[in-house]
Amino acid sequence: MPIYRSSRMARFQDDYALLNQFSALMRMPGETGTFLLPKAAVNGPVVQMADGELLGFSGFDYLGLGQHPRVMDAAREAIGRYGTTAAASLVCGGQTDLHSRLEQRLADFLGVEAALTFNSGFSTNASTIGCLFDDKDLILHDALMHASAVEGARTTGARRIAFAHNDVAALEALLTEHRGRHPRVLVLIEGAYSMDGDIAPLREIVELKSRHDFFLMVDEAHSLGTLGATGRGIAEHWGLARDAVDIWMGTLSKALASVGGYIAGSRDLINYLRFNCPGFLFSTGLPPSAAAAADAALAVLQDEPQRARQLQQRVAAAQRIALSMGLDIGTASHAPILPVILKDRDLTWYASFALHGRRIGVHPLSHPACAWGQARLRFFITLAHAEAQIEQALAQVVQVVLEGLEVGRAMGRQIESPLAAPAAQGV
Repeated sequence: MPIYRSSRMARFQDDYALLNQFSALMRMPGETGTFLLPKAAVNGPVVQMADGELLGFSGFDYLGLGQHPRVMDAAREAIGRYGTTAAASLVCGGQTDLHSRLEQRLADFLGVEAALTFNSGFSTNASTIGCLFDDKDLILHDALMHASAVEGARTTGARRIAFAHNDVAALEALLTEHRGRHPRVLVLIEGAYSMDGDIAPLREIVELKSRHDFFLMVDEAHSLGTLGATGRGIAEHWGLARDAVDIWMGTLSKALASVGGYIAGSRDLINYLRFNCPGFLFSTGLPPSAAAAADAALAVLQDEPQRARQLQQRVAAAQRIALSMGLDIGTASHAPILPVILKDRDLTWYASFALHGRRIGVHPLSHPACAWGQARLRFFITLAHAEAQIEQALAQVVQVVLEGLEVGRAMGRQIESPLAAPAAQGV
């Protein structure tokens, strides 16, 4: 049967047709809505598109290092010296001094013995978990854990149980009930959650380790460079020793303005992964230019730790502005991710399309990216965004939501307003 005739694809086509209908009173940005629209220049706060400029909130160059002269010069120099590809797995001929230098700098920055880089953040999680655990083990993961880690857990064949998001009591209850039935238990959490902008209660979860004897793995894709006084992440934020966590994972594509991922921890862990982890062993290595860019970005952060603190101030300002306008930001706290929860899927997609028409780029997210009835616009807040730009964009969100509610009523749909009453009355 052709894929487009499968029930899942048919359902997608029905959903897409409904979204088109809801957007009938306005023009969609393109055949794929606000997705897959090509940029003509750097993905910064102002994005050059084929049809003009957008005020953009869909890029996660959190510290603005993607355009930093030291970072760009390092990438250019690496291309001049090594070309555009590692041309082999790092184990079998692709390794360069740039890879070694980046891994050592990561280990030193994080305060661990060693680190290993991968060419994909998704593969870093999926392959590492699959390499280290098996079908006799138990894996407990936060309900909002990233798909890459869930996929890695699935490939192990281990029993997998999700616990309620950031609910330490729920995690302890599962550990109390199940720990004794498995030789090893892995607990998977994120430092900062990419859909909700909140952070893990790491201190409380670490305290459980002494009572229940499990391995703890923390995904720092969105917390490295953004949390802690010097950008060293969730452990620095909570004032914890780095060895309180067994496996540190992170990506090079957010605060470090490159691409790929890493695992950091004990030297024994890294040596084992280096010669056993399929995602590392059987994949072409990180391009030298990407390794050089990430290394230079990390060096800039070491030299300019105030970037992390300035970003944290920008995030706090964005949350303050959103709340003052009656927008629902859920549990967002310290992370540079601002969800504006509109709940209704069609209203959310309509808002994204309408904002694009007003030259503001922010993407809609709905099930399965988030729970049913929790559709949202996701704003990535970066150091390059001015507070006035954030305020301008959020004010437009209020306007297009009110407009979308009217469109819905004209179509016979009564959509509950997601705006707090004071903001709605003040518009």
